[in-house]
Amino acid sequence: MNQVTQVSSSTPFLHRIFQFFLTVTRILIGWHFLYEGLAKLMTPHWTSAGYLLQSHWVLSDWFHAIAQNPDALRVVDLVNQWGLVLIGLALFFGAFTRIAALAGASLILLYYVANPPLVGFLSETTGEGHYLIVNKNLIEMGVLLGFVFVPRHLLYGVDRWVVRCWANRRHTQGESASTPSETRREFVRDVATVPIFGGLAYAVYKKKQWESFEERHLISQPSRTDATTGASPMGRSLADLRDLAAPVSAGKIGDLTISRLICGGNLISGYAHSRDLIYVSSLVQSYFSDEKVLETLHLCESTGINTAVLRVDTNTLRIMEKYRKRGGRIQWIAQCKITDQDLRSDIDAAVDSGAAGAYIHGGVADSFVAQGKIDLLGKALDHIKQRQVLAGLAGHDLKVIMASEKANLDPDFYMKTLNSGNYWTAGPRLPQAPDWTPDALEVVEPEYGKDEHDNIWSVTPRQTIEFMKQVKKPWIAYKVLGAGAIHPKDGFQYAFENGADFVCVGMFDFQVVPDANIANRVLAGDLQRIRPWLG
Repeated sequence: MNQVTQVSSSTPFLHRIFQFFLTVTRILIGWHFLYEGLAKLMTPHWTSAGYLLQSHWVLSDWFHAIAQNPDALRVVDLVNQWGLVLIGLALFFGAFTRIAALAGASLILLYYVANPPLVGFLSETTGEGHYLIVNKNLIEMGVLLGFVFVPRHLLYGVDRWVVRCWANRRHTQGESASTPSETRREFVRDVATVPIFGGLAYAVYKKKQWESFEERHLISQPSRTDATTGASPMGRSLADLRDLAAPVSAGKIGDLTISRLICGGNLISGYAHSRDLIYVSSLVQSYFSDEKVLETLHLCESTGINTAVLRVDTNTLRIMEKYRKRGGRIQWIAQCKITDQDLRSDIDAAVDSGAAGAYIHGGVADSFVAQGKIDLLGKALDHIKQRQVLAGLAGHDLKVIMASEKANLDPDFYMKTLNSGNYWTAGPRLPQAPDWTPDALEVVEPEYGKDEHDNIWSVTPRQTIEFMKQVKKPWIAYKVLGAGAIHPKDGFQYAFENGADFVCVGMFDFQVVPDANIANRVLAGDLQRIRPWLG
């Protein structure tokens, strides 16, 4: 009698129990893999980008490079989805078990390395539990590695059935093959997963029906997390990375490389400067939870946007600390407020928290220039330079830039509002200045905070463009989209053609990739710049 038949007919009861336990364990893990793969395939716009971007351990550079390369990300997502499905099917039915177990363990190892449950790492929040060193991934990987070495005859399934059939065909003279009844019993045991699979497949079908019902009837669902990878289906925004044509091009201010498109701080501050649309700021604040802010920053980073302009306050510093702990690398330029009595606090707080540059808030600078306090602006800039970061000066009022140039304050860069004013809903009231000349200093801009609406502070674009022609400093233009009233294509084109070296734009997560593509198309097009690139 051959070895397989001998085992099947004389195995002790406990041996049978052990065999049953191993098989059930393999089936459960197989179903886990299979369902994770199916869930990803059935989730619109699912992508592994978020999980990869949050990595900051030994292979983080590799994971980030994948997330930031649309072609590589597309391949990795397909391998992830179909790898889980195929490994799951193989383990569930017991076909090619050793190969499937080894492949599954290798895949889980990558999940573990990407976001390990170590002190200070993100992984404690990527699943439904909180772990330290050992999590479900590590346990499942260990079990799968065990299946690589388990003899085939101990696991019911396709492998065992194939081996038994092969052995029965090759039985030697003097040995008897299994009896028909034994063969039938063993066959039933080996294919017992088929009806189980049918029941589970029906459950998936019903679950999908219910989720479709929820979507149709707008029943809210809590965000779901993949149990294996810990990655959440973060919606269309991360999937948009597949549509990224190329990383955003960059320039330089001093020794710092800065993307031509800079992320604005509205996502954290919640101030949308939305003119007469008084509900917008509250909606922005509600939308941008901590997680959404972190996701948006990671998304910006993936498109090549390497700089954000952010305020200096407790909330910003808290979120940036969390972002750094999650492997975030975007550099930030701090918007600092000063007073007559305190020129340093915001600057020091920003630099101590890792800011790569600091500039004087536009509204503050407007007020100081209006009050003739140019010397205080100069002292604040000097302090920023002493902290060895980029020093900048912002203004809504063109007089800020004019006064700075006249007094030779010598910042590393300027920030000045610029847009055409050609938009609907509470647009700017342009002053009458028919014979304006660049050095006249008769430019009349509305006093900061005194306009009828929370406007966009670019009411003299023609004069700004003319004066900035002679300024030999890098220029970051902001308010270029008029708080969303101007299409990015028009706003970017207007700013770059009229001399801006960089544009700072507040963006929702779903706007990041489209804005990056638009900026690249504008920059790669036939720009009729009136000023040489100075950054």
